[in-house]
Order: sequence, then C-alpha cells, then structure tokens
Amino acid sequence: MNDATVEATTSFEPQRRKAALVLLAVTLVWGATFIWMKQALNALEVEIETFGTFSVVALLVALRFLIAMVLVLAFFPKARAGLRSSSIWKGGSILGGLMLVGFVSQMVALNDINPSTSAFLTSLYVVMTALLTMRMSEHPPRRALYWGVLMATIGAGFIEGPPHLSWGWGEIITVMCALFFALHIIFTQKLTLEFDPLMLTLTSFIVVGGGSLLLALASSGADATTMVSDVLAREGVLVPVFLLGLGGSFFCLMALNMFQRHMHPVQAAIIYAFEPVWATIFGLGLGLVSWTWWIPFGGGVLLFGNILVEITSPDSDDQSEPQASV
Repeated sequence: MNDATVEATTSFEPQRRKAALVLLAVTLVWGATFIWMKQALNALEVEIETFGTFSVVALLVALRFLIAMVLVLAFFPKARAGLRSSSIWKGGSILGGLMLVGFVSQMVALNDINPSTSAFLTSLYVVMTALLTMRMSEHPPRRALYWGVLMATIGAGFIEGPPHLSWGWGEIITVMCALFFALHIIFTQKLTLEFDPLMLTLTSFIVVGGGSLLLALASSGADATTMVSDVLAREGVLVPVFLLGLGGSFFCLMALNMFQRHMHPVQAAIIYAFEPVWATIFGLGLGLVSWTWWIPFGGGVLLFGNILVEITSPDSDDQSEPQASV
C-alpha cells in the first residue's frame, strides 16, 4: 500500500462522518420546508381556487429555485464559470430535471392524499435507491445497508401512523416522485465526483427555476400575468418562499452536492429519511400534528437503522463511488 492510499484511507472516516452530520442538518432544514410550504399554500387558497393547484405550486417552486440561483451567483461568483461548459450544463440539466419532476409532482399529489400516506410513499425512494444502485453500480450495497433501508422505510413511513392506501392518482404520482428522488441521489453521487459541485448546483437551479416558471405560465394560460402578480402580492407568501429558497434549496442542495459524494448513495438516502421526523417534530411544536405513539415508534426505528449503518461502516469504502451511466 503506497503513501497516497494510506492517506486516503485514514482521511476517509472523518470525511464520511462530517458528511453524515451535514446531511443530517440538511434533513432538519428539509423538515422545516414542509411548514413553510404549508404556510404559503394556506395563504394562497384563493389563487389555488382561481388558477389551479398545479400552476400555483409550479410558480412557488420557480420562485424558490430562482431565489437560490441568485444567492449562488452572489456568494459563489466562481460558479459562473460553469455556465460556459457544455458538460456542466448537461450534468446540471440531469439533476435539475429530476428535481423539477420530483418537487412539482410531490406537492401536486399532496393536494389529493394525506401527509402520512405521502410520507410513506415518498420514503420508498430509500428502497428504490438501493435497488437502482444494485442495477447501476459495480459495487452493490453491503448487507448492513439493506437492514438500514428496511428500517428507514418503516420509520419514515409510519411516523404519522399506518398509511391508508387507495391507489388513486395521488398515490401513483407520489411513487413516481420517489423514483425521481432516488435517481437524483444516484446521479448526484456520480456527477459531483466528476464535476465542480457549485457549478452543478448553479446550472441545476437554473433548470428547475426556469422549467417550473415555464410550467406555471403555460398551465395558467392567458391569466399568467395576473397569477404571478396575485401570488407575489398575497400577504404571508414572500417570507416562507424566501425561507424555502434560502434554506430548502440554496443551503440544502448545495450542501448535498458538496458532501454526499463522500458517502455511499444508499447510506445518504437512509439519512435523508429523517426528513419526515423533523417535519413531525416541527408540526408538534406548532400544533399542526397531534401526538401519537407512532411518532416515537417511527422515529426510533429510523434512528436505530441509522445507528446500525453507522457502526457497521468500514473505515474506507470504495462503494462511495457507484458507476452510473449518464
């Protein structure tokens, strides 16, 4: 073993642990985004009734990511260099396209299904990440990760009680949303190992923001200008939308792009499953969620799954770099 290999092996563990803590912080902020989005949607009941759920939700997603795009340009001017690279645009378009479909479909489906059902079906992205990694990677997940996947799915899915599935269009769309989130995790892993994470972040924000805005304007037709002005003028919208852009997109996705590459994508997906736990805790604090014994059950199972994965993680792990074709 040469000196470079020894150095890489000894430095891997601190990097992975730091990445795990950063991604856990990401799930904390993501949990708060449920509250911010609910506040914005509650304030826009009139606009939703007038212009339709899809148009309003797509506009909110556009505003969220355009705010994040401006913040990246302001705080990381070096990221602008990626705008001249066709490879960066290709990678950013892949990540941005997957996020665009995932975010819009999840929020539209929430209008038709209850939060516990959405949480359970969305948590299936942990299972999907494991299955897709097996299919696309030369290094399939180790055995402990499968147990972590199982416990993460059960914990995240049952934290608000057993889901009641009727398999209407809302459930089907949410399952598709989970698939796109799983693909986003896998391609984030590959692309951020190949290209500069900040440049990818900027181009992906442009793709999501621009794509969402086009969807919002096209779906609202002749009323597009009126819808935009009404949404922006509605009291109680701008603050939560800014928080979504600052926290949910700028901080979370930039941190994800910079740190997820130090972990196996399945382990990252297991950590991301903490998102509904934080959302439930915030909901309890604000009186939006009622206490049940499913909360400690789901949170405990999820926590145990993460602990199992953590204590069985090797000091070095060549599985942190799955090979997926782009």
